[in-house]
Parts: sequence; C-alpha cells; structure tokens
Amino acid sequence: MDTKTKAAGEGRAVVLFDGVCNLCNSTVNFIIDRDPSAHFRFAALQSPQAAELLAPLGRVPQGEPQSIFLLEDGKLYERSTAALKIARRMGGAWKGLYAFIVVPAPVRDAVYRFIASHRYRWFGKSDACRMPTPELRERFL
Repeated sequence: MDTKTKAAGEGRAVVLFDGVCNLCNSTVNFIIDRDPSAHFRFAALQSPQAAELLAPLGRVPQGEPQSIFLLEDGKLYERSTAALKIARRMGGAWKGLYAFIVVPAPVRDAVYRFIASHRYRWFGKSDACRMPTPELRERFL
C-alpha cells in the first residue's frame, strides 16, 4: 500500500512535522497521548513519505521546515490552523483551543512564526529524525 493510500484510505489525518526539532517531537508525543482514537498518523517533513504527500499539492519541503502541516480530508493546513485543527481532535479540554480559530490567521501565524523561528534555540535540535518505538510504529508513515 502506498503512502497516500495508507494515509487517506483509513480515514486518518497525517501530521507532518520537523523530525529533528525537539519541540516538534515533544508535540507529536503530546498528540499521541491525547489521541485515543488514533486519528492521526505522523511523518517527518524530512522523509520521502512527506515529500510524496506534499508534491501533488504543489508543496515541496525545502531547507529547515518552518511549519507543521495537517493533511485531512484531502485538504492541507499549516501553521496555526493546522495546530488548532489538531487540538480540535484531541481528548479533554484541548478541544477548546479550537475557539482561537476566530482570531485572524495572520495574527495567529505571527505568533506561530515567532515560536518556530526560536524553537531550535529554546528547545534544541536532534541530529536525526525520531524513530518510533515498536508500539507506535503503525502511527508513523
């Protein structure tokens, strides 16, 4: 089964993240812990799987990734919109964060870009993309 079929054919969304960013990896763990229905699958933006998913949408990851992407129901979301749509699917009070979708995207994205531009300095960077544990392997493309 190819990446696109595996990602879309099972009714799951795909979170594309910076695989060497410690903040991003912690965020993936956070999502997994709060996604009891296993709605989300994951792929590092540096992976061939991410390139395969983004190419038909006219997006090609280049250089250091500056955004998180969410591919859901055939639509691609990025930055704060992706983060809020992910929060909406998580368990508990995290769903309430989706209320911030009413804030204009340029304002939300300015905050997102500020954090993204400082994330390596504040949280560090790994030498390689994360490798999922055997228990989580099926959640990663």
